[in-house]
Amino acid sequence: MFSSHASPLSRFTAAAASVAVTAVALGAFTTAPASAAPATQPITLSSDDAALSLSVLGSYETGVFDQSAAEIVAFYDDRSYTVNAQNAVVDVVDVSAPTAPTYQYSISGTGVANSIAIRDDGLGVIALEAERKTDAGSLLFFDANTGASATVLGSVRVGALPDMVTISADGSYAVVANEGEPSDDFTVDPEGSIGIVALPDSITAPTQDAVRTADFHDFESGGSKALDDDVRVFGPTPESDLPVSRNLEPEYIAVSGGTAYAALQEANAVAVVDLATASVTDIWFLGFKDHGAAGFGLDASDRDPEDASTVNIATYEGLRGVYMPDGISSYTVGGDTYLVTANEGDSREWGDFEDGARVEDLGEDGFAPVCASSPLAGMTDDAELGRLTVVTDLGLADDGSCYEELYAFGGRSFSIWTTSGELVFDSGDSFEQITSEANPAFFNSNHSESDLEGRSDDKGPEPESVALGEIEGSTYAFVGFERVGGVAVYDVTNPSSSTFVTYLNNRDFSVSVEDADDPDAVLSAAGDLGPEGIAFVPADASPTGLPMLAVGNEVSGTTSFYGIALSDDGAGGPEPGDDTGSDDGSDAPGDDTDAGSGQPSVGDQVGSDTSGDTDSSTDDASGELPYTGVDGGMVAVLSVMAAAVIAIGATVLIVARRRAAHH
Repeated sequence: MFSSHASPLSRFTAAAASVAVTAVALGAFTTAPASAAPATQPITLSSDDAALSLSVLGSYETGVFDQSAAEIVAFYDDRSYTVNAQNAVVDVVDVSAPTAPTYQYSISGTGVANSIAIRDDGLGVIALEAERKTDAGSLLFFDANTGASATVLGSVRVGALPDMVTISADGSYAVVANEGEPSDDFTVDPEGSIGIVALPDSITAPTQDAVRTADFHDFESGGSKALDDDVRVFGPTPESDLPVSRNLEPEYIAVSGGTAYAALQEANAVAVVDLATASVTDIWFLGFKDHGAAGFGLDASDRDPEDASTVNIATYEGLRGVYMPDGISSYTVGGDTYLVTANEGDSREWGDFEDGARVEDLGEDGFAPVCASSPLAGMTDDAELGRLTVVTDLGLADDGSCYEELYAFGGRSFSIWTTSGELVFDSGDSFEQITSEANPAFFNSNHSESDLEGRSDDKGPEPESVALGEIEGSTYAFVGFERVGGVAVYDVTNPSSSTFVTYLNNRDFSVSVEDADDPDAVLSAAGDLGPEGIAFVPADASPTGLPMLAVGNEVSGTTSFYGIALSDDGAGGPEPGDDTGSDDGSDAPGDDTDAGSGQPSVGDQVGSDTSGDTDSSTDDASGELPYTGVDGGMVAVLSVMAAAVIAIGATVLIVARRRAAHH
C-alpha cells in the first residue's frame, strides 16, 4: 500500500538535487552555516499516489539533550521563535536561509516560557508560567518587527500555569489555556481556566483590564450547566471547594471565528468557549475508541514474547482507548468547522496519587482484578496485555469488584470532529502500521534511546501536536509523533475520508543518545528527537517561496525546517482499495467505533500485515535504500537531471533576491 521510494535512482538523484540547491541557496543568502545535520538520509514512507513530500532543509541545534530546549515554535518574517524551556526563554533564529539557520537573540521574562504566538503584523505573545507554577502566570507581549532584537511591550496576569497561547485569525484576541496543574505533592490545586485578552489594533501591549477569564464554575454541582457524567473529574481534592474547576485542566486551544475549543486532556473532553462573553458554553465528552474493531488495534506489549519483541498490532475485544488529545486545531470545509485532535493520552501523577497501572498488576497492590466474565480475562501475561498501562478509574463493574473492560491512555491516532462533538474520522491503527513499515526495527521506539518498542506498553508513537495547512486547494494535517519521532501527513480535505500521504522521520536510530557514554557528543548525529510543536509556513511567508514546516524537538533541542514539495504525479485523495466508510449520522456523539457503526474505518488504508517483516529493499535500521552505484546507462538520465537542478537553483536565487528586495 505504501511506497518507500524503492528506486535507488530516485534516492541518488534526490540527494544530488538537494546538494546542488543547497549550494545555490548558500551563495545567494551568504549566511553563516549552522550546526551540521545528520549525515544519514531521513526515514520516509509515502502512499503510492502521494500528492506531496517532505524533505529536511536544515536545523538549529542548541546542543542540549532532554531538557526541553526546543518546544513550541512560531514563524514570522523569515525567523523562527522557539520556546526554550531549559533556559526559560524564546530563542529567535534567522531562517532566511533554511539550510543554514543562525541564532539571533532570545526573549526572556519572569517565569518559565511555555508557548508563543505571533499576529500577522508582528505583535508577539509569550505564555509564562510563574516561578511557582500554582501561582498566577502572565502573558508577555513584544514587537517582532525590530530586527536585531525584540522590543518588549508589556505584560498582563492570567491564570495558573498558562500552557498554550494562540491568537484568533482576525487578530482580536489572545486566548490562553491556563492548565492549573496541582503542586507536585498535590497539596495545592489551582483552578483550570481559559484566558481571553482583547488585543489592541496597534502593536502595543494590552492593559490588565483587557483580560477576562472563562471558568468552569457553572459546571459545579448545583451550577447552571450540566456536566456529562462521563467527563473525568477525579483525584484528590486538597482544596475543599470547586472540585470540577480544579480538576479540569485546559491543555491546548483552537479558535474558529468567535469560538474557542479547549482540549481538556485528562478529562477526555473539549470545552467550548464564547470569546465575546468569555464564558464556557458547553463541555462535550469525547467517548472511547474501540480497540476490538478491525483497523483499530494496537501493539500493547514491549515484551511479546519477553526477550524477543516483535511488531504485533492486534485487536482486543473489551479494550478501549481514551482519546485524551493534546494538540487541537480547526479548519472549515463547505462552511462547516471541523476540529482535528492529536490523541496523545496523559496520566496524572502527583504526590502519592497515580491514575494508571499495568494490566499485570490488576488484582494486586489494592487494584481490582479483571472480571472472569470479561473477554480480556486470561490476557494478562506480558505477551498480550500484561505490560499495557491502563486507566484505573474506568471499566470497573458497578460494585467495583473487578474490571469488565480496560481503558488505555490515548488513541494512538488523530481524529476529526464536528464542533458539536461528533466523531467524523479516526486514523485507527495507521500510525503504528506506518512506523512499523517505515522502520520495523524501531517502530515504537522511545525518544531518548533507540529500541524496538519501548513505548508499545504505554501510548505507542504518542501523537503530540497537529498543524493544518492549505496547499493548492487541499488541506493537510501534519501530526508529530513525540516518541518514535517524525511527522505524518494526511490529506483531510474531505474530513470523513481523510487519507495518509507521507511520513518523514529525521532521526538516526543507530545513535541511542541515552545509552551513550557522552550523550552530548553524539546528540547532533541522532537528528530530531521528540517533536513537540509544529508550525506550518505557507508559501507566501516562506523564505524558499514554497511551503514548509518548522518543528521544535524537545529531546534533541533542535528546531528543524522541513520543505514541502508537491509531487508531479501525486493525485492525492483516497488510495486505491481504501474503504473509509461513511457516517450516516445514526450514532450519537462519543459512541464507540466499530464495524457497521457508521464511523469511518481506516483499517484498509495501511494494510493488515503486522508480522514486522522487513521489505527486502531496505538496507538497515535507518530505512535507507542500498546504494548500488551509477553505471554508464544512467549517465544520460543524470545529465538531464543535473540541468534541472541548475534551473531549480536559479529559481531559488531569483526568489531569494526578490524577497531580499521586498524586505
